[in-house]
Amino acid sequence: MEREVLEFDVQFVGAGPAGLAGAIHLANLIEKHNEAIAAGGPGEAIGETNIAVLEKSAEVGAHGFSGAVMDPRGMRELMPDFVEKGCPLAAEVTGDDVYILSENGQFKLPFLPPVLHNHGSYIVSLGDLTRWMAGIAEEKGVLIATETPAQTPLLENGRLLGVRTGDKGVNKSGERKGTYMMGADALAKATVLCEGPRGTITKQLESALGLTKNSDPQNYATGVKELWEVPAGQAKKGAVIHTMNWPLKSDTFGGGFIYGLSDTLWAVGFATGLDASDPTSDPHGNLQRFKTHPLVRKLLEGGKPIAYGAKAIPEGGWYAMPKLSADGMLLAGDAGGFLNGGRLKGIHLAIKSGMLAAETLFECLEASDFSAAKLATYETRVAQSWAAEELKSMRNFHQAFDGGLWQALPRTGFQMYMGGRDPFGDHLKGHAPHTKVRKLRDVHPGGKPEPMKFDGKLTFDKLADVYLSGTMHEEDQPVHLVVADTSVCATKCREEYGNPCQHFCPAAVYEMVPDESKPGALQLRINASNCVHCKTCDIADPYQIITWTTPEGGGGPNYKQL
Repeated sequence: MEREVLEFDVQFVGAGPAGLAGAIHLANLIEKHNEAIAAGGPGEAIGETNIAVLEKSAEVGAHGFSGAVMDPRGMRELMPDFVEKGCPLAAEVTGDDVYILSENGQFKLPFLPPVLHNHGSYIVSLGDLTRWMAGIAEEKGVLIATETPAQTPLLENGRLLGVRTGDKGVNKSGERKGTYMMGADALAKATVLCEGPRGTITKQLESALGLTKNSDPQNYATGVKELWEVPAGQAKKGAVIHTMNWPLKSDTFGGGFIYGLSDTLWAVGFATGLDASDPTSDPHGNLQRFKTHPLVRKLLEGGKPIAYGAKAIPEGGWYAMPKLSADGMLLAGDAGGFLNGGRLKGIHLAIKSGMLAAETLFECLEASDFSAAKLATYETRVAQSWAAEELKSMRNFHQAFDGGLWQALPRTGFQMYMGGRDPFGDHLKGHAPHTKVRKLRDVHPGGKPEPMKFDGKLTFDKLADVYLSGTMHEEDQPVHLVVADTSVCATKCREEYGNPCQHFCPAAVYEMVPDESKPGALQLRINASNCVHCKTCDIADPYQIITWTTPEGGGGPNYKQL
């Protein structure tokens, strides 16, 4: 069987805000340029340009997940008339509150840190936003190829020629079924990787092309969120509430959020730093405990959850961003670390990064030059942009939490008024999350704490929430979560860390079950069909032996309004 070859001028991998903004902006730039030439302007017209966006989900937006409060700055630059065009904005922010929680009480901050002022921002569903953006891109002639997961980079002498997409119709044993369809080689003059956090292609290229050799390790949190439908009038449209402290220990980074999408819908979520020292740290469990706080319980009373999702969040900041260009390739969005952890925002930065990539690619098309040197001008554009200015202003934010919440509060306050400089220096070194986890006996000398009990009304187990995510995979396919040595799970990891994968995974993918061949022993069972594609396991595993790979195209969550 001969592998199909698809050839594009430019391709974006990932139909998130970065990839779609890049495709739209590039199409706009070409159109305006050719109109100017037709009107008698200098230069030559750019001929027909094939722009493609490759997306692993069955429908654009199905894997789109974020908090989300969107700063409109990026969207306003991309489409000044985005409101008039019908951009799906759930609500304009009407008020901000920040609370420090204790188990049964709360303290409301009398004033807001400047970075948490959301006046003029919008509460949105990222999935709805990207569906809308995809429609606009298609109107401009961009090809949106769904069910097309980029699986392998195609490298030749250090240049990225494109990506190989995943095969379909392979059974659990790796044998071809009657429905077998070989993946294609998608080639392009330039490929923009917008895969989100811990992207499959990006991760492979980090070592192959040395993208991170001069960067601090990327740090992450995992955000877990439920959409709650409550009685009319109980939700406050446009309300934005953020919380700190409980139910986390003060030495664990993270916090809660509650956003009012309408008078009947609350988005309630929790972000937990994956650099937590406790190997039993559980992002999903933290959300469930958060909902039991009197402040939150009151808001959800009489309601029910209607959607669920989870996603890793790149928190490392400016110094953890990889090299953003290489021969044949650019990085944008979360794949490039474009997220402001201090502001809890990344959509506007993703859009801006996609636009800067498009401007670089437009110049490449105009000059018929896609050399590494020409693509590297993207890094200069980024460095000179407001996106870089914003990221630099919070460059030490996450690092300040290494000493715990109470030390971080005055330090981050100092940073906000000193342009990002910390009292302990201008560049605080970051760390990879898995390096911070401690041995189970050092954190819980008496054994693991009792698991939380769920009532099925306010609090839910992981399987109940996975059901709400709409997650579906073809069952008879190779497991897409590759563990290099499962014997480590049954022995060393069990003894040293108590198998933290059972805790940090927000979708009950990993289970330790009795090994029938060895009485008293356990073995790892991977429930791959539960996976919501958050990438937490790939990041947080203390031995770094789990690799998240792309499942058969179209599989995964089917997020609605998340």
